[in-house]
Amino acid sequence: MSTTPPTGPRPRLPSPLQEVEDDRFARHGVSLTLKRDDLIHPDLPGNKYRKLALNLDAAVTAGHSTLLTFGGAYSNHLRATAAAGRLLGMDTIGVVRGDELATRPLNPSLTRCVADGMRLRFIDRSTYRRKTEPEVLAALVHDTGADDAYVIPEGGSNSLAVQGCTALGEELRGRTHTAAVACGTGGTLAGMAAGLAPDQRALGIPVLKGGFLGPEIQALQQRTFGAPTDNWHLDERFHFGGYARTPPQLTAFADDFEDRHGLPVERVYVAKLLYALTALSEEGCFPPGTQVTAVITAAEPAAPAAQSSTSR
Repeated sequence: MSTTPPTGPRPRLPSPLQEVEDDRFARHGVSLTLKRDDLIHPDLPGNKYRKLALNLDAAVTAGHSTLLTFGGAYSNHLRATAAAGRLLGMDTIGVVRGDELATRPLNPSLTRCVADGMRLRFIDRSTYRRKTEPEVLAALVHDTGADDAYVIPEGGSNSLAVQGCTALGEELRGRTHTAAVACGTGGTLAGMAAGLAPDQRALGIPVLKGGFLGPEIQALQQRTFGAPTDNWHLDERFHFGGYARTPPQLTAFADDFEDRHGLPVERVYVAKLLYALTALSEEGCFPPGTQVTAVITAAEPAAPAAQSSTSR
């Protein structure tokens, strides 16, 4: 990836691989490896660096001074965009799905966004669903007073993001049979699958319910590469009721995984991915001898240097 990265620590690429000894896999002849994308950059961990880097380069090259993007109240993408704005000296605006009063006090992710200088704009869910319609998007941009903003879509998933994520697949060539990733908007899976070797497969675990993600990933690959690839599939059984839903069963699994392996497990994406892979191994979905790699795309939000409960 050729880009001008944010100032500060250089990205750690390729991200390291960590072998995990886990009897829930070993007794089925399956080996589990973690692709530690959460260690790429302290402020832009996981797939966020890969998805944002080319977008940030485009914004800087075009002379934009403001980044505007979208996400839910627990969005890792909003948090990463806010950090990127701080590192680059750019203003950032986060359009947040949902009612502002219902979000108070701000959760750790949004608190981190505000501490990094992001201005939050809450909109109702009906309008949020229409955010990509030209007239709705134009009105949102105008209402924020940032008519010259560089707009990054929800989750950062556009063609530049997908191109950035092809490097993830390329880093895994010859290192695994199945590369698995948790999916929000599908951009990481779309790029990773395109970067894998012909004999490798990609598996996506959606963290939202609804069954809409397959066509979205195909469309992303069509726009980016001219055609979708045929080396990926989704297993949509592990959303646990929807985005950011962490019922006791999932929390207990994540706590146990942390105790077994000494690895902090981010709850919105990573916990669902690891739970899914463990369940699939127990179901015998991976033939003996399979190497499975779980891409760790997110880290828990760090405590902000200055707490704030209001958006600027």
